[in-house]
Amino acid sequence: MLRQTVGVGIFTVLAMSFAVGADAPAASAKLSATEIVDRNIAARGGLQAWRSVQTMSWTGKMDAGGGSVERSRRVAEGRRGHVSKMGLPDNKDAGKGDQQVQLPFVMEMKRPGKSRIEIEFAGKTAVQVYDGTNGWKVRPFLNRKEVEAFTADELKSEQGKDLDGPLVDYAAKGTTVEVEGIEPVEGHDAYKLKLTTKSGAVQHVWIDKQSFLDVKVEGTPRRMDGKMRTVWVYQREFRSVQGVMIPFLLETAVDGYHENHKMIIEKAVVNPKLDDNLFAKPKV
Repeated sequence: MLRQTVGVGIFTVLAMSFAVGADAPAASAKLSATEIVDRNIAARGGLQAWRSVQTMSWTGKMDAGGGSVERSRRVAEGRRGHVSKMGLPDNKDAGKGDQQVQLPFVMEMKRPGKSRIEIEFAGKTAVQVYDGTNGWKVRPFLNRKEVEAFTADELKSEQGKDLDGPLVDYAAKGTTVEVEGIEPVEGHDAYKLKLTTKSGAVQHVWIDKQSFLDVKVEGTPRRMDGKMRTVWVYQREFRSVQGVMIPFLLETAVDGYHENHKMIIEKAVVNPKLDDNLFAKPKV
Protein backbone atom coordinates (compact mmCIF):
# COMPACT_ATOMS: atom_id res chain seq x y z
CA MET A 1 0.00 0.00 0.00
CA LEU A 2 1.76 2.77 2.14
CA ARG A 3 2.13 4.85 2.79
CA GLN A 4 4.58 1.26 1.96
CA THR A 5 4.29 -0.21 3.24
CA VAL A 6 3.53 2.52 3.73
CA GLY A 7 3.33 2.54 5.40
CA VAL A 8 3.16 3.16 5.67
CA GLY A 9 3.92 2.66 4.56
CA ILE A 10 3.24 5.02 3.62
CA PHE A 11 2.57 5.02 2.66
CA THR A 12 -0.57 -2.54 2.96
CA VAL A 13 -1.02 -5.56 4.91
CA LEU A 14 -1.68 -9.00 10.30
CA ALA A 15 -0.53 -11.98 9.49
CA MET A 16 -3.09 -13.76 7.44
CA SER A 17 -1.59 -17.22 7.21
CA PHE A 18 -2.52 -19.70 4.53
CA ALA A 19 -2.96 -23.35 5.50
CA VAL A 20 0.11 -25.19 4.26
CA GLY A 21 0.97 -28.86 4.19
CA ALA A 22 4.26 -30.52 5.08
CA ASP A 23 5.48 -30.25 1.49
CA ALA A 24 4.40 -26.62 1.00
CA PRO A 25 7.86 -25.03 1.43
CA ALA A 26 9.32 -27.13 -1.37
CA ALA A 27 6.41 -26.33 -3.65
CA SER A 28 6.36 -22.60 -2.85
CA ALA A 29 10.07 -22.33 -3.62
CA LYS A 30 9.20 -22.92 -7.27
CA LEU A 31 6.73 -20.05 -7.49
CA SER A 32 7.29 -17.50 -10.24
CA ALA A 33 7.39 -13.76 -9.61
CA THR A 34 3.88 -13.44 -11.02
CA GLU A 35 2.55 -16.17 -8.73
CA ILE A 36 4.16 -14.60 -5.67
CA VAL A 37 2.70 -11.19 -6.49
CA ASP A 38 -0.74 -12.71 -7.10
CA ARG A 39 -0.63 -14.43 -3.69
CA ASN A 40 0.54 -11.22 -2.05
CA ILE A 41 -2.36 -9.26 -3.50
CA ALA A 42 -4.79 -12.00 -2.44
CA ALA A 43 -3.35 -11.95 1.10
CA ARG A 44 -3.80 -8.18 1.21
CA GLY A 45 -7.48 -8.42 0.36
CA GLY A 46 -7.59 -8.98 -3.38
CA LEU A 47 -7.21 -6.91 -6.51
CA GLN A 48 -10.80 -5.71 -6.70
CA ALA A 49 -10.78 -4.64 -3.05
CA TRP A 50 -7.70 -2.49 -3.60
CA ARG A 51 -9.00 -1.04 -6.84
CA SER A 52 -12.07 0.13 -4.91
CA VAL A 53 -9.92 2.07 -2.44
CA GLN A 54 -9.88 5.69 -3.55
CA THR A 55 -8.90 7.39 -0.30
CA MET A 56 -7.40 6.42 3.04
CA SER A 57 -6.55 8.15 6.30
CA TRP A 58 -4.27 7.13 9.16
CA THR A 59 -3.98 8.64 12.63
CA GLY A 60 -1.44 7.64 15.23
CA LYS A 61 2.00 8.46 16.62
CA MET A 62 5.50 8.46 15.20
CA ASP A 63 8.90 8.53 16.84
CA ALA A 64 10.99 11.68 17.04
CA GLY A 65 14.24 12.33 18.83
CA GLY A 66 17.37 10.24 18.73
CA GLY A 67 17.81 11.40 15.16
CA SER A 68 15.60 12.71 12.38
CA VAL A 69 11.90 11.88 12.42
CA GLU A 70 12.07 11.99 8.63
CA ARG A 71 13.20 8.38 8.76
CA SER A 72 9.92 7.32 10.37
CA ARG A 73 7.88 7.04 7.17
CA ARG A 74 7.82 4.50 3.60
CA VAL A 75 6.32 3.06 1.52
CA ALA A 76 7.44 1.28 1.15
CA GLU A 77 6.58 1.87 0.95
CA GLY A 78 4.01 0.71 -0.65
CA ARG A 79 2.47 4.03 -1.32
CA ARG A 80 3.85 5.44 1.75
CA GLY A 81 6.06 8.18 0.33
CA HIS A 82 8.21 9.93 2.90
CA VAL A 83 8.24 12.76 5.37
CA SER A 84 10.52 15.47 4.03
CA LYS A 85 12.57 17.91 6.05
CA MET A 86 9.68 19.17 8.11
CA GLY A 87 11.81 20.65 10.85
CA LEU A 88 10.68 18.25 13.53
CA PRO A 89 12.41 18.17 16.91
CA ASP A 90 15.66 16.34 17.49
CA ASN A 91 16.86 15.15 20.91
CA LYS A 92 17.76 18.59 22.18
CA ASP A 93 14.49 20.14 21.02
CA ALA A 94 12.46 17.39 22.63
CA GLY A 95 14.21 17.86 25.94
CA LYS A 96 14.67 14.12 26.35
CA GLY A 97 18.38 13.64 25.73
CA ASP A 98 18.78 10.56 23.57
CA GLN A 99 15.29 9.34 24.35
CA GLN A 100 12.71 9.31 21.59
CA VAL A 101 9.32 10.92 21.94
CA GLN A 102 6.16 10.09 20.04
CA LEU A 103 4.34 12.80 18.14
CA PRO A 104 0.70 12.65 16.98
CA PHE A 105 0.20 12.59 13.22
CA VAL A 106 -2.60 12.47 10.68
CA MET A 107 -1.92 11.21 7.16
CA GLU A 108 -4.44 11.39 4.34
CA MET A 109 -4.07 9.84 0.87
CA LYS A 110 -6.12 10.07 -2.29
CA ARG A 111 -5.72 8.78 -5.81
CA PRO A 112 -3.88 9.57 -7.94
CA GLY A 113 -0.79 9.93 -5.74
CA LYS A 114 -2.02 12.71 -3.44
CA SER A 115 -0.95 12.87 0.19
CA ARG A 116 -1.08 15.15 3.21
CA ILE A 117 0.55 14.68 6.60
CA GLU A 118 0.31 16.81 9.73
CA ILE A 119 2.53 16.31 12.79
CA GLU A 120 2.05 18.10 16.11
CA PHE A 121 4.67 19.18 18.62
CA ALA A 122 4.63 21.83 21.36
CA GLY A 123 1.41 23.37 20.09
CA LYS A 124 2.67 23.70 16.52
CA THR A 125 1.75 21.70 13.44
CA ALA A 126 4.09 20.78 10.60
CA VAL A 127 2.36 20.15 7.28
CA GLN A 128 3.52 18.42 4.12
CA VAL A 129 1.28 18.20 1.05
CA TYR A 130 1.67 16.58 -2.37
CA ASP A 131 -1.05 17.10 -4.99
CA GLY A 132 0.15 14.44 -7.40
CA THR A 133 2.41 16.87 -9.27
CA ASN A 134 3.72 19.51 -6.84
CA GLY A 135 4.52 19.52 -3.15
CA TRP A 136 4.78 22.02 -0.31
CA LYS A 137 5.73 22.03 3.37
CA VAL A 138 5.34 24.26 6.41
CA ARG A 139 7.98 23.85 9.14
CA PRO A 140 7.09 25.90 12.23
CA PHE A 141 9.55 23.95 14.41
CA LEU A 142 12.33 25.76 12.53
CA ASN A 143 10.50 29.07 12.98
CA ARG A 144 9.69 29.01 9.27
CA LYS A 145 6.09 30.07 8.90
CA GLU A 146 6.17 30.46 5.13
CA VAL A 147 5.11 27.76 2.68
CA GLU A 148 8.12 26.14 1.02
CA ALA A 149 8.08 24.15 -2.22
CA PHE A 150 9.43 20.62 -2.33
CA THR A 151 13.00 20.22 -3.46
CA ALA A 152 13.73 18.33 -6.67
CA ASP A 153 14.72 15.25 -4.64
CA GLU A 154 11.52 15.41 -2.60
CA LEU A 155 9.41 15.62 -5.75
CA LYS A 156 11.26 12.70 -7.30
CA SER A 157 10.65 10.53 -4.24
CA GLU A 158 6.89 11.12 -4.43
CA GLN A 159 6.35 10.65 -8.15
CA GLY A 160 4.72 7.42 -9.27
CA LYS A 161 3.58 6.33 -5.81
CA ASP A 162 0.04 5.49 -4.84
CA LEU A 163 -1.77 4.21 -1.79
CA ASP A 164 -1.98 0.57 -2.91
CA GLY A 165 1.78 0.11 -3.28
CA PRO A 166 4.00 -0.94 -6.17
CA LEU A 167 2.72 -4.50 -6.67
CA VAL A 168 -0.96 -3.85 -7.37
CA ASP A 169 -1.35 -3.57 -11.16
CA TYR A 170 2.43 -3.46 -11.44
CA ALA A 171 2.47 -4.49 -15.12
CA ALA A 172 0.06 -1.71 -16.04
CA LYS A 173 2.40 0.71 -14.26
CA GLY A 174 5.27 -0.47 -16.45
CA THR A 175 7.08 -2.30 -13.65
CA THR A 176 8.83 -5.65 -14.07
CA VAL A 177 9.27 -8.06 -11.15
CA GLU A 178 11.96 -10.73 -10.65
CA VAL A 179 12.62 -13.23 -7.84
CA GLU A 180 16.13 -12.73 -6.49
CA GLY A 181 15.98 -15.50 -3.90
CA ILE A 182 14.79 -16.27 -0.40
CA GLU A 183 16.07 -14.39 2.66
CA PRO A 184 15.08 -14.37 6.35
CA VAL A 185 13.11 -11.39 7.58
CA GLU A 186 12.76 -11.25 11.35
CA GLY A 187 13.16 -15.01 11.65
CA HIS A 188 10.89 -16.03 8.77
CA ASP A 189 11.80 -16.90 5.19
CA ALA A 190 10.69 -14.36 2.62
CA TYR A 191 10.86 -14.05 -1.14
CA LYS A 192 13.10 -11.16 -2.19
CA LEU A 193 11.56 -9.46 -5.22
CA LYS A 194 13.34 -6.98 -7.45
CA LEU A 195 11.05 -4.34 -8.96
CA THR A 196 12.24 -2.24 -11.89
CA THR A 197 10.01 0.68 -12.90
CA LYS A 198 9.68 1.96 -16.43
CA SER A 199 12.05 4.78 -15.50
CA GLY A 200 14.70 2.23 -14.52
CA ALA A 201 14.45 2.77 -10.75
CA VAL A 202 14.98 -0.40 -8.70
CA GLN A 203 13.25 -1.32 -5.44
CA HIS A 204 13.20 -4.54 -3.40
CA VAL A 205 10.21 -5.99 -1.56
CA TRP A 206 10.26 -9.04 0.73
CA ILE A 207 7.15 -11.29 0.73
CA ASP A 208 6.71 -13.67 3.67
CA LYS A 209 6.65 -17.30 2.44
CA GLN A 210 3.73 -18.28 4.67
CA SER A 211 1.48 -15.24 4.95
CA PHE A 212 2.49 -13.77 1.55
CA LEU A 213 2.32 -10.29 3.07
CA ASP A 214 4.96 -7.70 2.17
CA VAL A 215 6.83 -7.62 5.46
CA LYS A 216 9.84 -5.53 4.37
CA VAL A 217 10.12 -2.80 1.77
CA GLU A 218 13.18 -0.96 0.50
CA GLY A 219 12.64 2.77 0.83
CA THR A 220 14.09 5.66 -1.11
CA PRO A 221 17.84 6.03 -0.32
CA ARG A 222 18.63 9.03 1.86
CA ARG A 223 21.69 11.24 1.96
CA MET A 224 22.83 11.40 5.59
CA ASP A 225 26.21 12.46 6.93
CA GLY A 226 27.33 13.02 3.37
CA LYS A 227 26.57 9.46 2.26
CA MET A 228 23.68 7.81 0.50
CA ARG A 229 22.07 5.41 2.96
CA THR A 230 19.84 2.44 2.22
CA VAL A 231 16.44 2.56 3.94
CA TRP A 232 14.20 -0.35 4.89
CA VAL A 233 10.68 -0.35 6.29
CA TYR A 234 9.47 -3.36 8.29
CA GLN A 235 5.69 -3.82 8.21
CA ARG A 236 3.96 -5.59 11.11
CA GLU A 237 0.64 -6.07 12.90
CA PHE A 238 -1.48 -6.32 9.76
CA ARG A 239 -5.21 -5.93 10.26
CA SER A 240 -8.14 -6.03 7.90
CA VAL A 241 -9.89 -2.68 7.41
CA GLN A 242 -12.93 -2.85 5.15
CA GLY A 243 -11.48 -5.87 3.40
CA VAL A 244 -7.90 -4.70 2.83
CA MET A 245 -4.88 -5.53 4.96
CA ILE A 246 -2.99 -2.63 6.52
CA PRO A 247 0.15 -2.73 8.71
CA PHE A 248 -0.53 -0.94 11.98
CA LEU A 249 3.16 -0.83 12.89
CA LEU A 250 5.92 0.33 10.55
CA GLU A 251 9.54 0.48 11.65
CA THR A 252 12.14 2.27 9.56
CA ALA A 253 15.81 1.30 9.61
CA VAL A 254 18.65 3.24 7.97
CA ASP A 255 21.93 1.61 6.99
CA GLY A 256 24.68 2.63 9.41
CA TYR A 257 22.30 3.82 12.15
CA HIS A 258 21.51 1.69 15.20
CA GLU A 259 18.31 3.45 16.18
CA ASN A 260 15.11 2.70 14.27
CA HIS A 261 11.95 4.80 14.16
CA LYS A 262 8.42 3.48 14.53
CA MET A 263 5.16 4.70 13.10
CA ILE A 264 2.15 3.39 15.03
CA ILE A 265 -1.24 3.56 13.35
CA GLU A 266 -4.02 3.82 15.91
CA LYS A 267 -6.87 4.19 13.42
CA ALA A 268 -7.13 3.56 9.69
CA VAL A 269 -10.15 4.53 7.60
CA VAL A 270 -10.76 3.34 4.04
CA ASN A 271 -12.55 5.64 1.59
CA PRO A 272 -13.16 8.62 3.87
CA LYS A 273 -14.45 11.71 2.10
CA LEU A 274 -11.37 13.84 1.34
CA ASP A 275 -11.81 17.10 -0.54
CA ASP A 276 -9.18 17.94 -3.16
CA ASN A 277 -8.57 21.22 -1.33
CA LEU A 278 -6.79 19.24 1.39
CA PHE A 279 -4.00 18.58 -1.09
CA ALA A 280 -3.69 22.13 -2.39
CA LYS A 281 -0.89 24.50 -1.46
CA PRO A 282 -1.27 25.34 2.26
CA LYS A 283 -2.27 28.80 3.36
CA VAL A 284 -0.51 30.38 6.33
